[in-house]
Amino acid sequence: MDRFMLGRKVGMTQFFDEAGSAIPVTVLECGPLVVVQRKTVEKDGYAALKVGYGEVAPRKLTRPVKGQFEKPGITPRKVLREFRTDAAHEVGSTLLVSDMFSTGDRVDVSGVSKGKGFAGVIKRFGESGGPETHGSMYHRRVGSMGANTDPARVLPGKKMPGHMGAERVTVQNLDVVLVDGERNLLVLKGALPGPRGGLLEIRPTVKSGK
Repeated sequence: MDRFMLGRKVGMTQFFDEAGSAIPVTVLECGPLVVVQRKTVEKDGYAALKVGYGEVAPRKLTRPVKGQFEKPGITPRKVLREFRTDAAHEVGSTLLVSDMFSTGDRVDVSGVSKGKGFAGVIKRFGESGGPETHGSMYHRRVGSMGANTDPARVLPGKKMPGHMGAERVTVQNLDVVLVDGERNLLVLKGALPGPRGGLLEIRPTVKSGK
């Protein structure tokens, strides 16, 4: 996997194809990335690149984090991410979205989904709930907990109310509709996880055969 990119979600809009059909797309502001460190099999046990994204004031960084930029002489970056790759990019080099992806590629995008707070089973898992009629006394509560005498406990995996969202999500096999290298924009077909401004990781899809 020699291609990768970091970006922030700008928002959704639509494109029109040659037939006049509307295509829902998400616009990402990607890169540029700066290579902060190269990891090798001989020294670290695996090959990877550590890259930085986004500007940040040095006073906002801790000394250990700041030291990662001072050693190679790189301006501090807000986000640090590591990607497994054998690509021979030198420390300090700049990676642009137009160098990584082109129109027609298919990618997988990972990010943190929107947090929904505490939610019941109807909202969280889409369960149907009970009757809405008067006197039912059972509308949006949790269903059966299982058999009583045996096994006399709630089985693992039972769908229960709890915290919803704010978890890592990967959307696979998305089409690259447009790459704008001048403005560092990447336009992908479909919806992506997270809010506007949320950080996303873009990689070539693992479903390349489809």
